[in-house]
Amino acid sequence: MAVGRTWLAPGGRGKAALRDQRRTLGNQLGHGVRFPGTVPDLMVAGEGVETVLSVQRVLPAVPHVAVLSGAHLAALVLPRGLRHLYIARDDDLAGRQGAATLRQRAEAAGILMSNLDPREDDFNTDLCHLGPRDLALHLAPQARSERRGGLPPVRGGDGRLTSLLPG
Repeated sequence: MAVGRTWLAPGGRGKAALRDQRRTLGNQLGHGVRFPGTVPDLMVAGEGVETVLSVQRVLPAVPHVAVLSGAHLAALVLPRGLRHLYIARDDDLAGRQGAATLRQRAEAAGILMSNLDPREDDFNTDLCHLGPRDLALHLAPQARSERRGGLPPVRGGDGRLTSLLPG
């Protein structure tokens, strides 16, 4: 178990002007910050909490995990029953390397893989610049690309089937 800490600027808007704005306490390797979803065999894995929450904003039914660094992306412990893993990587060297290693491990375990690539440097930047609707439109073809028929529909609170991606 680990605890991730982020120092904020006075007033709470933005990160503090420190060399190390983030620190982890405990054993983080292979684990991450988990955000639940209702689809049991899918998962989105990403580096930072901001990246993962940005993707979750447009894929709310899918479980997400933020591993807190590109290096830790490669070491993620894959849950039992996982059939399809989406990697929401940052567009930098650490993100590409971590995603490539995780892809190899997941494919060796028989898990279907899809990369979710940001338009800019990461999905938080995309969400801030594009907004939720256009981010969903950017993600839709990527999320459907390797899963037959795309993402499965889920039952909404009213019992009706609905798409995982906003329409």
